[in-house]
Amino acid sequence: MSPMSDRVRPWVPSVVAALAAGLAAVGGSYLSVGRRPPFVVTPMDRVVLAVSPDALVAFAITELGSLGHQLAFLTAIALTCALLGLAALPGVLACQGGRPAVGVVTGAVLPGAVAFGLTGSAVSSVGTAAGAGLVVLVTAGTAGLGAGEDASRGSLGRRRVLGAVGSAIGLSALGLFVRGSGEGSSQSGLDIPEDARPEVRQLLTQAKTRSLAVDGLEPLVSTDFYEVDINNVDPNVDREEWTLSITGAVEEEAEYDFADIEAMDIEDRFVTLRCVGDQLNGRQMDTALWSGVPVAALLEAANPNGDRVVLHGADEYYNEFPLEALRPGLLAYRMNGRPLPRAHGAPLRALVPGHWGEINVKWLTEIEVRDKDTRGYWEYRGWHGTGPVHTVAKLWQVNHLGSGRLEVAGHAYAGTRAIEAVEISTDGGDTWVEAELSDSLPGEDVWRQWRYEYGAAGTHEVIVRARDGNGTLQSPDEDGPKPDGATGWVSETVGPM
Repeated sequence: MSPMSDRVRPWVPSVVAALAAGLAAVGGSYLSVGRRPPFVVTPMDRVVLAVSPDALVAFAITELGSLGHQLAFLTAIALTCALLGLAALPGVLACQGGRPAVGVVTGAVLPGAVAFGLTGSAVSSVGTAAGAGLVVLVTAGTAGLGAGEDASRGSLGRRRVLGAVGSAIGLSALGLFVRGSGEGSSQSGLDIPEDARPEVRQLLTQAKTRSLAVDGLEPLVSTDFYEVDINNVDPNVDREEWTLSITGAVEEEAEYDFADIEAMDIEDRFVTLRCVGDQLNGRQMDTALWSGVPVAALLEAANPNGDRVVLHGADEYYNEFPLEALRPGLLAYRMNGRPLPRAHGAPLRALVPGHWGEINVKWLTEIEVRDKDTRGYWEYRGWHGTGPVHTVAKLWQVNHLGSGRLEVAGHAYAGTRAIEAVEISTDGGDTWVEAELSDSLPGEDVWRQWRYEYGAAGTHEVIVRARDGNGTLQSPDEDGPKPDGATGWVSETVGPM
């Protein structure tokens, strides 16, 4: 072994123990506050997303989808573990130097102080300090076990390092068990709440009965609604403290609290949302029954003087688009008969008919009217998804029915233009037939299901395309999601089982 290796090697156990303390610190914070803004990883997550090059962000959105967000979050977790591990290192070194009491206190206090500086949350900081302190305590407590191993070289010893790593993993696993890895996500599904208003029960029942009976196909009201946000930790807005402001180029600025919104006449609408980053046959398109307040009444009271609007969310997201697109919109605070979930923008979100999901701002806090154009959050990053959605037919399900029969099915959406027909080719585009469509749901901004059954032998290419309510056929020109949404006809090679 080289002299350099001899000099470096004694530090390795200390670094490993410190990193274990950093992991436990993150686990302690998660155990104390969950995946919420005070979670110690949240500030690092925002930094990772802010410094990521636009090209990398675009690649993550278009090629990786939700996996891109997960990788960014894992990166933020790793960096936070390293930062808190660095803060815990003096405590580990104190234990190594034979001062366990000083080491445990230092190894807990310094990471806790860093966490408080990052989050400003006493609860999260205490959880961070407790997690790091536990690992340092285990490191100090196993000193006797490791003394015979490497003590002469000033090393922590293998048993102490294993104890540190094991306790860190155990604490992190406990946090996941108690809090759950998907905390903050909420799906309403198609089960109808018993306490829902009669109008809501009737509409959700209607959605069930109008859904096509196709195995494996998402019904007309989605059971697993997609989520896309700029951050990996959703805001946790207290609706008792929340307000909505209407500001800017208006004659009468206004502010509403949640009680004001609830006191207004409620309206129920089926609305489909599709992300501008959705691949041509991707899964970032879903439908729900939303309940809330029409935007028009609030705009009338404010009497806007401008023709543009910027919507601001509590997550610091914002987007700008024409005011006229917002006027027929809905400010929703319920989803499928339940209070709007935190993951979908509670206490209030915007729904803008027929437009890409990026302007349907969640956690809405301000409607700012402007008299000149500006750019929204994604426009600064090279996207232009503020216009109406493109017509699309998705091929989401292929079922082999036996005796050479096949069933292909999916959903089609054209925004407020509605879907008039879906056409299928089972011979690579040589001939076309119309598919069966589900009955339309009430509303103008809603998808429809389609299915087609046929007999075929061998491998063949299935192509689908939609025609909107204006009689316009979906564009065949293939283009990726960036900058303004994917276009083209969906095709899939289908063969025998």
